[in-house]
Amino acid sequence: MAVHPLLAVQETPELEPFLGRVGEVFTTFRGQDSGCVSYGVRLTDGKRWFVKEARTEDGQRSLDRGWAFHRAIRHPAIVPQVHRIAVAGRWAVVMPWRDGEVLYRPTADAPGDRTSPGSAMARFRALPVAEVLRALDRILDAHLAVEDAGRVAVDFYDGSLLYDFTERKLHLIDLDEYRSGPFELAHDRLPGSRRYMAPEESERGAVIDARTTVFTLGRAARLLLDAGDEEAAWRGNAAQLAVIARAVRFDPAERFETLREFADAWRAAGQSPATAG
Repeated sequence: MAVHPLLAVQETPELEPFLGRVGEVFTTFRGQDSGCVSYGVRLTDGKRWFVKEARTEDGQRSLDRGWAFHRAIRHPAIVPQVHRIAVAGRWAVVMPWRDGEVLYRPTADAPGDRTSPGSAMARFRALPVAEVLRALDRILDAHLAVEDAGRVAVDFYDGSLLYDFTERKLHLIDLDEYRSGPFELAHDRLPGSRRYMAPEESERGAVIDARTTVFTLGRAARLLLDAGDEEAAWRGNAAQLAVIARAVRFDPAERFETLREFADAWRAAGQSPATAG
């Protein structure tokens, strides 16, 4: 079977005109703070693809890191990068399109929306607890593969979560900042959302390792399994909340040592019959 030009081309001087020639660009995402522009492309065979192009040096560094990450890790929840195209000295990467809505989508010009009733995050938080727990379990399972591959989470937040409300299925996207670990932070701060970041991610010289990922995933569980944005309406049980409390301790030595240890404790806590709502 012949390979479609989108997946065969190695280089093009301009990406957007090329995409228009090989298919239909049905949506474009501009104004992102990542330094990239992304496109949804529908080919003549009906298949849809997501194409992300670096427009800045920072965007290029992120795509380079992401390409290496996706060569090392495969997991059903992680949307893979399957091809890349050289564009005027930088890269664009091609991924299969996944239906769904990003739970939080800020742009360079405006913050995203987590709280209005029609927002993706508010609708996700209104799902039955069992469905949110299934989504969290998928996040954990994917990050166990990340840990097994010797990587640590960087810049993970609700903008990394694409949820298909029809199929009730969660996908992980934009994991380009994930890195081999442990490593020592050589700058003042890693990229990311303060709502999810461990204290050491803002401390030059700190060690970033599996315990940092534990903190981030603990914060994800706390924020996603709450009915609101003020962390005042916990929907899980007391045992789960206790697991989170240990995962997000300020001192990394007091957290779970590995993500697998955290995942085992979280899943065991989920067996408790006492729920908060």
